[in-house]
Amino acid sequence: MPTNLLLKKTDKPQTAPPLPPKEALPTMYDLPSENPDEPGLADDFHYYQLQLLRETFCPPDYPPERFYVASDLYIYYDVHHPNWYKRPDWFAVVDVPRLYNERELRMSYVIWQEGVVPFVVVELLSESTEDLGHTLREINQPPTKWQVYEQILQIPYYIVFARDPDQFRAFQLTEGQYRELTLPDKRAWLPEIKLGLGLSPDVYHGVERKWLRWYDADDKWIPTPVEKERQRVEQLKANQEKTRADQEKRRADQEKTRAEQEKMRAEQEKMRAEQLAAQLRALGIEPNI
Repeated sequence: MPTNLLLKKTDKPQTAPPLPPKEALPTMYDLPSENPDEPGLADDFHYYQLQLLRETFCPPDYPPERFYVASDLYIYYDVHHPNWYKRPDWFAVVDVPRLYNERELRMSYVIWQEGVVPFVVVELLSESTEDLGHTLREINQPPTKWQVYEQILQIPYYIVFARDPDQFRAFQLTEGQYRELTLPDKRAWLPEIKLGLGLSPDVYHGVERKWLRWYDADDKWIPTPVEKERQRVEQLKANQEKTRADQEKRRADQEKTRAEQEKMRAEQEKMRAEQLAAQLRALGIEPNI
């Protein structure tokens, strides 16, 4: 589960005497929220895939106001290097307010202010190999994403997805290191949040392909708001059709009952007529029927 991050006792203060972090360091609003020198990822797949992850992330034990998800948002992770950051394609933090200070939208995610690390990070693999930790860095350079996620933040789950071909890999932090999970049916179950992530052949925004999306404990893909509304409308129509069918059946049953009652009355009239005729004949009177 999410880890509260506290500065180690061996960390050296930046001032003497030391100042509280919010006074000694820039806040999330002072730190940059975008870098003009960093290439953006604006292709349609990138946009739609991250949107689908956001729309289907619904951990059952956390109401919407108690978790936070973000795409392409900077994470500032080192209190001693406040300008170092990583920009995950998508990440989720649970058991935190959705709004910063419960009233403001975040412009970035600053670990030393938030105090809780992301629970899961998803990266859409690009030509760069940094996402899998294969990039070599000089000693004075910022660490790679893999190093930050595994060694510094110790994020419990790290997911990578390459769309061509559809390569889905999941890593779980075990004894301080990422271990790759075996993925039967291209699915990874995250028991701590009672959600799983897998490849689903879907049509999303008119595009048919395998999309990475969340599923629940019943192995059912979690619907998007649009899909929920479609299901609601379809269920409403089905209920209306059932109601009309039930009404038609009741009317048919009523008509059948009336017909049976009419038939019974006719039979009773015929029986009374035959009894009357028999009585008249017994009196020597031939009935005029």
